[in-house]
Amino acid sequence: MFDKKRTHNTPHKICTRDNASSDTLVYDIRQSRYLNITGRCTLRCAFCPKHNGSKQVHEYQLDLSHQPKSEEIIPLLGEVSNFEEYVFCGYGEPTLNLPTLLSVAKEIKRLGGRVRVNTDGLGNLVHRRNILPELAECVDSLSISLNADNEAAYNQHCRPKLANSYAAVNQFIALAPHYIDQVQVSAIEGLEGVDIDLCREQVTAHDCEFKLRVLGVIG
Repeated sequence: MFDKKRTHNTPHKICTRDNASSDTLVYDIRQSRYLNITGRCTLRCAFCPKHNGSKQVHEYQLDLSHQPKSEEIIPLLGEVSNFEEYVFCGYGEPTLNLPTLLSVAKEIKRLGGRVRVNTDGLGNLVHRRNILPELAECVDSLSISLNADNEAAYNQHCRPKLANSYAAVNQFIALAPHYIDQVQVSAIEGLEGVDIDLCREQVTAHDCEFKLRVLGVIG
């Protein structure tokens, strides 16, 4: 399913049928290489497959036995010209492994690649500071999951571990375009009590791009 020029030098920790028992630290979807740097998350989303018995995306098992460091990920980057972008995304929140994220992203930029971070937008709340200036040094785009137009629906479906998470993600969305050129914010069609049109209005009011996702469609 992937371009052959990607696979001739494919590192051994990319998941294949032969090494499926090892941690999948990088995986490929379409023209992008995805970086799986943590299994930890600030949310316990009811719709997330990992809370429903699966940690698989496409043919890849994304369960991690440890929190990988940058020296484990960097050798697996491959040739940056073979990929449209590198995406920090797994079944955890990438900003919870911020040192690895920043170190690897800086190396990708040094090599001439593009970097996207898929995030729940709670990095500032977790780290108790604005991490966007740090991300701006090495991240080209953000994909932020909003998922609800109101706090009650957000708490129902996303089940945050930290208080005031809905306010925090909205503050992050408001700040993000001041630091990152491309900011996309998503909501999921099919969640009870969520008004997609109101989500879109909230997102575009902050000069971000709105992305509609569909419940049950991953990757």
